[in-house]
Amino acid sequence: FRRVLFRSMIIKSFPSGPFATNAYVIACEDTQHAAIIDPAPDCTDSVTACIQDHKLEVKKILLTHSHWDHTADLHSIKARYPVPIHVHPDDAENLENPGHDGIPLLIPIKAIKADAFFKDGDSLNLGNLEIKVIHTPGHTPGGVCFHIEKEHCLISGDTLFQGSIGNLSFPTAEPERMWQSLKRLELLAPQTKVYPGHGEDTTIAAESWLPRAKEIFGYA
Repeated sequence: FRRVLFRSMIIKSFPSGPFATNAYVIACEDTQHAAIIDPAPDCTDSVTACIQDHKLEVKKILLTHSHWDHTADLHSIKARYPVPIHVHPDDAENLENPGHDGIPLLIPIKAIKADAFFKDGDSLNLGNLEIKVIHTPGHTPGGVCFHIEKEHCLISGDTLFQGSIGNLSFPTAEPERMWQSLKRLELLAPQTKVYPGHGEDTTIAAESWLPRAKEIFGYA
């Protein structure tokens, strides 16, 4: 895993499963309150060890979107930490009916219901951290990013990667909405550190191609 310390925040990533999906643990250092983001396949033991080692108290489970490679360990995580699962309502159906999005399931995925829903602009408190929800449809209808502005941190799911974006060929993808989502991200502070759903960390400044994304990815 990779570990980064901020002034009052801990973030750790655990690349897991067949697509090395980044599961995250974020925590407020002041209160030890933690959230688990995108529990990818086979991440449960690593995430649990992190929680135990740092004596964190899990308060919520957050999903950037509902693709199975970001949700496969929801059942096992929820069993260990019976806290609310939060998702955007436009992606909720895929949790209750795995495969509803038309993407083949490479491993068995158990159905599960979300406990809470967020929308664009909502603020989620985690100890002294404020997590703002940015609805970024495109890769999925209910895709979101989590922005912790005071820490210059963005957890981008599969909206934005280092040098790339989420796959737009999937059945529920909406390319035109993706370009609008990326325009919102390009307006964030340049020093914002981006923690994606796959691959290495980056920054908004490093992704200087964002204004030309539609052209670059062949949709102009």
